[in-house]
Amino acid sequence: MRNPPPSLLSLTVNAAVLNLSRINDLSHLPDHIVLDLFARTLKAGKLNERVLRLFMASGNEEVLSVIDALKIKIDVTPIIPTRCHEGFRMNDID
Repeated sequence: MRNPPPSLLSLTVNAAVLNLSRINDLSHLPDHIVLDLFARTLKAGKLNERVLRLFMASGNEEVLSVIDALKIKIDVTPIIPTRCHEGFRMNDID
């Protein structure tokens, strides 16, 4: 028995997963599509910091709860400059 052809929505979401680097805003998409896109992004292994921020900015409550449940966090590592024109002294910091 043959599988039915994929829906236009399924093809579109798959194409979006492949082109996530070109997408800047998900707020105009319905919540169920954002959730499906997030699930397929995870499955494809395409989740990086930029993409995570994109999904977090969408404001989709279901996506935010999945992110929280999976304990996915953005690692913010402070960076100390290695070259300073004026010099870096610990006594100057108050």
